[in-house]
Amino acid sequence: MTKDVIALTPKMPDTRSLLAGLQAGGPEPALTATDDGAVVHLCTAAGRPLVSVEAPLLVHVHGEAERLLGSQVAAPEPPFWWTEARASTAVPEAESLAGSVCGRLTMLLGGTVWPPGAAHTGRVTVPRETAGTAGDAPAAPDTPVFPIVDVLTDSTAVVLADRPLVPLTAWLSDVLRATVRANRALHLVTPPHVRLTLPLRTALGGAPNRWVIQDPAGGYHDGLSGVRLVWRDGTFTPEGTTVADAFTAAATPPGQRRLTVSFRTVRPAEAGLVLGRALEAAWRHLTGAPPAGWGTAEPVNLPWSPRQLTDLARDRAPAPTHVVAVGAPGRPAVATHRVTRTTAGVAEDTTLTLGYTDPAEVPLGILESLAAALVAEHGLTTMLTTLCRARADLTLPPYLEGPPLPIAFTLGPRDVRTIGLTHARRPPLAVKPRQLGSPGEPALHYPLGDGTDAGAWTALQILHRHLGNGLP
Repeated sequence: MTKDVIALTPKMPDTRSLLAGLQAGGPEPALTATDDGAVVHLCTAAGRPLVSVEAPLLVHVHGEAERLLGSQVAAPEPPFWWTEARASTAVPEAESLAGSVCGRLTMLLGGTVWPPGAAHTGRVTVPRETAGTAGDAPAAPDTPVFPIVDVLTDSTAVVLADRPLVPLTAWLSDVLRATVRANRALHLVTPPHVRLTLPLRTALGGAPNRWVIQDPAGGYHDGLSGVRLVWRDGTFTPEGTTVADAFTAAATPPGQRRLTVSFRTVRPAEAGLVLGRALEAAWRHLTGAPPAGWGTAEPVNLPWSPRQLTDLARDRAPAPTHVVAVGAPGRPAVATHRVTRTTAGVAEDTTLTLGYTDPAEVPLGILESLAAALVAEHGLTTMLTTLCRARADLTLPPYLEGPPLPIAFTLGPRDVRTIGLTHARRPPLAVKPRQLGSPGEPALHYPLGDGTDAGAWTALQILHRHLGNGLP
């Protein structure tokens, strides 16, 4: 498995300290980098990957190290620098090399290394007899370097990870982009104690990507569906429809809930448009405070700033922009946010998730006023809110959690106008919609349940059929 070693330093890793770290393997390992320079690779002379080192990241967000590494990590006070090294287990000495890279950084700059005990400052020699094989020949100069993965076949890139919580790091984002370019799947293989962050779960999406759980007793199963898997023809594929016992044996701690609000806003592409304000409005409405930070990967490193988010999206246009936002410590909240250009203007798709340890804390009573605010001020087109029995810390375990149950759906003025107000306001449901917004351009808010009745899915399906194209 790849072994992750992270240096958390109060001072910036400058050229001198980085070179000291990268020289942990002596002069023999070669250096390569991704196209944007975000990840540097230490490779053997024969081209076999040893360690990848991500560009140091300045983290301004309080609680981010604890969120991703655990409460026991002795992280410096923000702002601090986060430098992540990842060793491939294809070469036994690579893990020690990663520990030496990070150990040398903290020796020069102060700080700490995670996991505890991984750091040292010795030189690590990679024996020549393990340096490469015929299959490890270096790529041609004009061939992009594929990020370090544990297994690479014609169809699949396999990453083996073993850390308590796997986030959407810059490296994993790089792997995902590379697999798309190469028309490959990404299969993330972990032991059963590992959890994923919600941003990584979102980025993995569905097939052909997979989260694969390696059962200590032997065999594999899908971490999201529980279906047993088998390695065949260079990829993991379902072995029938049988669900692994381990997937259904564990249980979510009682009383914990996860509220998810997914909404889309569309605004005209005007010069003064500032993005992220709908996300901030929803965050304030549900928590009483704005997001604490945002970034393009995890750890989330930047203080929350809609204007900086807008600048990034403009620089990347017409390509879409994907970002992650997190809340302050003590108030579990995380969002994924996607900005795209459409024929109607600039669309922002947001999925905001909040965790609660007590069902009575879930703010069901303010969802209608949230919908009204997004309609009145932010160009809401659709919003779906669900509630499920799931971990309040917003991490995803590899076992069956409660299904999300619909609470409410809101249809914005544009789609109400397209469908027709008379038709849209008369679905065959016991509870009728409530009209929001101005009388001339109304939106409709459809209550569907309180998060305890599975029949809310039936109500949503009935509404879907009634509205036709009104739902995404």
